[in-house]
Parts: sequence; C-alpha cells; structure tokens
Amino acid sequence: MADDTILLRDLGETGILRLTLNDVPRRNALSEAMLERLAAAFAGAATDPAVRVVILAAEGPAFCAGHDLKELTAGRCGPDGGKAYFARIMSMCSGVMQAIVACPKPVIAEVAGVATAAGCQLVASCDLAVAADTARFSTPGVHIGLFCSTPMVALSRNIASKHAMEMLLTGDMTSAARAAEIGLINRAVPPQDLRDETQAMATKIASKSGMTLATGKRAFYAQQEMPLSEAYAFASAVMVENMLARDAEEGINAFIGKRAPQWQDR
Repeated sequence: MADDTILLRDLGETGILRLTLNDVPRRNALSEAMLERLAAAFAGAATDPAVRVVILAAEGPAFCAGHDLKELTAGRCGPDGGKAYFARIMSMCSGVMQAIVACPKPVIAEVAGVATAAGCQLVASCDLAVAADTARFSTPGVHIGLFCSTPMVALSRNIASKHAMEMLLTGDMTSAARAAEIGLINRAVPPQDLRDETQAMATKIASKSGMTLATGKRAFYAQQEMPLSEAYAFASAVMVENMLARDAEEGINAFIGKRAPQWQDR
C-alpha cells in the first residue's frame, strides 16, 4: 500500500474533517509513515479556518494496534542497537499525541475496532471518543516485556489511577462498556449507529463559535496541570478575555434577544 493512502482525509461542507487510518494490513499501526501523515494532518487542521471539528476514525477490524513492532525490530540493526531510532519514533509519537491536545479544533475518536498500546493512547489523547459496543481497549506491553509508558501518560490523564494501573499492569482487554464506565470513552453504541452518533456529536460542536471552542479547549488542558488557586486565577483571566470577544457579546445578545447567534469566530 502506498504511503499516500494510509491516512484518508475528507472535509465536509459543515467543517467536519474526517481523518481515517487506512493501513488495514498492518492493523493501522503507528508506523513511521503513519506518524508523519498524522502530524501533517493535525498541523494542517490546526490552521485551516475551514476545519471546525476533527473525527479520527479507522478502516478494518482494528482502530490502531499501536507501534509497528516489525518496524521497531528492524530498527535494532543500528550500531547503537536501535537506541537513536527508538528515541526518534517515541518522539514522533509523543509529538502527534501532543498535537491532538494542542489542536484548537475539538478532536473526536470514532472507534469501531480494537485499540491497543499506542492505539489506546491515541484514543485517550482525543478530546472525546465514541466507540462501537464491540470495540476493545488495552495496554498490553507487559505481555512482551515492554511497559506501555508513553500510553500511560494519556491514559492516566483520562481515568482514575487504579483503573489506569489495572490496564497497564495486567494488559487485559477492556470492553467498550467498561471503557465508558471508567471514562476512557464518552459512550459505547451499537456498531451500526457509530458513524451517525459520532457525526451528530461533531455537528453539534461544529455549530458553536470556533473562537469559543479554541479558547475553552486550550484553557481546559492548561488548568489541569495547575494547583487549584492558580487554576482559578488562570481561568478567571481567560473568562475576562473571552467576555471581551465579539462572539461572546453576540452570543449573550442573541440569548437575551431570543434569536440564533451569528458567529464570526472572533
């Protein structure tokens, strides 16, 4: 499969960008080529005014199987045993995960199949996630002597510590129902409803002010890392700036006037 087909891009008229992992023979693994395509796609989405929401989906029975272990094994051939290569791949992967969080557009994972290791990390890195009730999730590195340390970063920021540690230490598969219960995904739906459910969520979000969404997403992740008093001071300053924005004035006036707001994304 040519590298230019492993990540499909479809931008709808409503501003919903659908990115589809399409390396089915390799179970949509985060190969070097896939990581390059994802990095470019999210960089483009971040600055494209036509994009309002991003859906990250996948073809085939696996949403994403994590790193390409055959590719990583081939990297051991270097004179340093693969150390420099492994460092580069982990840096690329971490960069993609951070790009999803930093993207000013909301990102929704649409998970139809299995998401394992860095594939589970990919789901956890998205702002929202909807899964088929047949989907499953795991961080199975312990089975092969490789603790899922980088997936741990995203996982531990989504779910409670004991739930994260159970997934990381056992490597067991987690059902979609359990993933929804512990907060890894927003909801699990019948497979035939998955695309419509995700699209409906994206459409609802895309109808909001892009400026407001970007402001809120940036503030949400920034305040998570702060002590309580610092978080409130930061969020208060964000609210002040938000109140001075054109769309906030328009939205409040529209609410008072009982009419639909006309967003200008500023």
